[in-house]
Parts: sequence; structure tokens; C-alpha cells
Amino acid sequence: MDFRKRDNVTVDCVVFGLDSNGLHVLLRNRTLNMYDDDYPIIDDWIVTGYYVFKSKTLEESADLIFKEITGLSNVDKMQFKTYGNPNRMKSDKDILWVRSRGVKTQTMTTAYYYALPLGTVKLKHDGFKWFLYGELPELGFDHSKIVEDAYEDLKRKIMIEPIIFDFLPPKFTLNDLQFAYEAIFNIEIDNRNFRKKVLSKSYVVGTNEKRKGVSKKPSKLYFFSREIYDEVKGKDYLVSI
Repeated sequence: MDFRKRDNVTVDCVVFGLDSNGLHVLLRNRTLNMYDDDYPIIDDWIVTGYYVFKSKTLEESADLIFKEITGLSNVDKMQFKTYGNPNRMKSDKDILWVRSRGVKTQTMTTAYYYALPLGTVKLKHDGFKWFLYGELPELGFDHSKIVEDAYEDLKRKIMIEPIIFDFLPPKFTLNDLQFAYEAIFNIEIDNRNFRKKVLSKSYVVGTNEKRKGVSKKPSKLYFFSREIYDEVKGKDYLVSI
């Protein structure tokens, strides 16, 4: 592998995770203290990303970053936008951070997002933390815009592609599925109407299993069949909310 990097081309990865508290974003702490009053102290958060290696494609570079953080591979991702504004880095903190690493201040980044159950991620490094989407801290660079764009694209894609199932475990309850929609769209859904719509979809397949170890009545488990979905998409479309 050629470890030389393209010093003005990066990829940024927005990692969305869902748990019982709602939709989260995985961020990396950015810190720098020059111990000089002429320079600002940096202590904020950014989306994780890195420069593209000359021997790797954009997609391969994104997957390398994602795997390095989470240890996971073969996880679906969505490319949603490229950012090339020459004024992307305009704050003193951003310029100082970039110059401290000896790279160019003008970069173009291609952004991807990943969607997965938060509980499947075992973070491999310190300095990373999950934040609820509605409670994000101050972000460096233009990463607030990148996260916002990723979220808006996620909501659009969920209505036309089965991404919602990426947030769920392989076997899930109808309540799990309903909560995923409610958490991501920040809405309340009528339970009875929602269940009726979901059960009409042939690609949401019931099992003979029930979730155990819960205080209330055990719920039936279902799974998403990609094979059936690929056969019927266009006729048996996604759940409408």
C-alpha cells in the first residue's frame, strides 16, 4: 500500500447510531494547546476524517477510517456531498489546527455517512464520543454543516431506500422499527396504523421467536429480507409515515 496521501483531498465520515435514547452522531475531540497567548486553545469536536491515500479510492479511504474507529467492516455507507469552498477553513482555530499538522489549508472533502445500531460499536480509541443529534457540541471546520447535510440526506433516503433497517439489529420488534422512525424524524406515529402498514410489507418477515428478558409481554421478532425487497420494490414499497 502506498501511504503517501493527497494533501488537499480528504474524506469525512458522519457515523449515525441509534439506541433507546435516540439518534446519535459519533464525534472526535479536537484539542491543541500551543501554550502561547498568541494562539487560541482548541478544545472542540469534529467529524472524523482523513486525507486520501494515493493508492486508495474515496470509498476505500472512508471504510479504512470507519474500521479504524469501530473495528467494523462491510457496513453500508452513503456518499452525500462534496465540499470544496476555498473558505471552508476561516476561523483562527481551524487554520492553526491544519498548519500544526503541516498540510494545506485549502482542501476538498467528500462526505459519507454510516447508519447502524449504536450498541454494535465498540470504540477502539479514546477521544471519541456519541452525542444525541439534537444536543451536538461546538464543531470545528464546517462540520456542523456537514452533519446537518448528512441528516437531511438520511431523512430523504429513508423514504426511498430501506436504510431504516440498518439502524436495527438483525431481528427486531415492530416497536423497535416504529421507534427508529420516530427518533430519526422527531415525530410521533400512531401505533395501530403503523403496525398495519408494516405488516402489509412482505419483506418484513415474522419469525417464531419473541424477545425475552423484558418486564412486559414478550414481543414477536421480525427481520428484513433484502432478497424479498429486491423482488418487490416498486410494487410493495417502503413504509409511509
